[in-house]
Amino acid sequence: MSLNYIKNFYEGCVKPPTVIGQFHTLFFGSIRMFFLGVLGFSVYGNEALHFSCDPDRREINLFCYNQFRPITPQVFWALQLVIVLVPSATFHLYAAFKDISQECILQKPIYTVVYIVSVLVRISLEVTSFWLQIHLFGFQVTPLYLCDAGSLGEKFTMIKCMVPDHFEKTIFLIAMYTFTGITMVLCVAEVFEIIFRRLCFLSKQ
Repeated sequence: MSLNYIKNFYEGCVKPPTVIGQFHTLFFGSIRMFFLGVLGFSVYGNEALHFSCDPDRREINLFCYNQFRPITPQVFWALQLVIVLVPSATFHLYAAFKDISQECILQKPIYTVVYIVSVLVRISLEVTSFWLQIHLFGFQVTPLYLCDAGSLGEKFTMIKCMVPDHFEKTIFLIAMYTFTGITMVLCVAEVFEIIFRRLCFLSKQ
């Protein structure tokens, strides 16, 4: 439900002045959020319940799962979507408050520069989240996880835990990496488009 609120807010507030920016809004606000909201829940929704270790005891399963997932992928990706939304949403909310049209963004240098800066900040946030995703989740989910459970007692050292649906999770990880890569490419292309349209506007004067 929260992803629907994010999608409605994004589509309602952000109206990019470029064609690529509008496509990015469609891709980011619809496809990416649908993929995460629908498929993400089915793949990761009950992961903690099916995560089991040997010995199969509740406290050990919870301890090792928290070690395996310091943050759940659904929460991480939802935070990523919200954080990446902030620069563009802030700019366009300001533009709406000041009654700045899309034509003004392309025609007035100060608005053009600020808009480009907002896109560059968006790119930096995507790159940062991409790096964090690699650091937290890697590129592959293995079926077996070795849990360091030494702090639970002297008789526990390394415990073997089974990761449910590891192949589906690997596919989903690759898909989310792909979406992040596509978003970064669209952001870079949007910078070039707005610069090109700004130069075309200047050449006609």
